[in-house]
Amino acid sequence: MPSTSFTIGQAAERTGLSVHTLRFYEKEGLFATPVRRVGGQRVYSENDLRWLHLCTRLRASGMPLPAIREYAALVREGTRTMRARHALLRHHREHITDQIEELHRCLDLVSLKLAMYEEHLATDADDPLWPGTCPTEEQPLT
Repeated sequence: MPSTSFTIGQAAERTGLSVHTLRFYEKEGLFATPVRRVGGQRVYSENDLRWLHLCTRLRASGMPLPAIREYAALVREGTRTMRARHALLRHHREHITDQIEELHRCLDLVSLKLAMYEEHLATDADDPLWPGTCPTEEQPLT
C-alpha cells in the first residue's frame, strides 16, 4: 500500500502550523529535510506529520527550540541515544510538573479573588479589596 504524502500547504493545514513555521522548523533542524519532488516541492509523510505533532506539543509545553533540536538530533542518531533522549524528556517532564504547580497556585489566587468579589457583590458592599488585602508571598494562601 503506498504511503500518503502531503505538500507543504497540506502539511500546514493538517498540523495547524503555518507554511512559514514548517520551513522555519526545517531550517532549525527540528526534523529531517523532507523529500522533494522533481520541481523542488517538499513532500511530507504521515511520519513527518506525527513528528511535527510531537514537536508542537513539546514546544507548547515550554520546551525551548534548542532542546527540541537536540532531541531531534538524538532521535536521528538512533537507538544508541535512547538514554540521552530519556534524560532530556525526564528533565522536561520535571519542568512541566513545576509549571503545573505554579498554575495551581495561580488558580488558587484567582479563585480566592473571585470568592471575595462574589461575597462583596452579594452584599453590595464597598470594595475593601485594594490596597492591603491582596495575598502576598508573605501571606500564603491557605
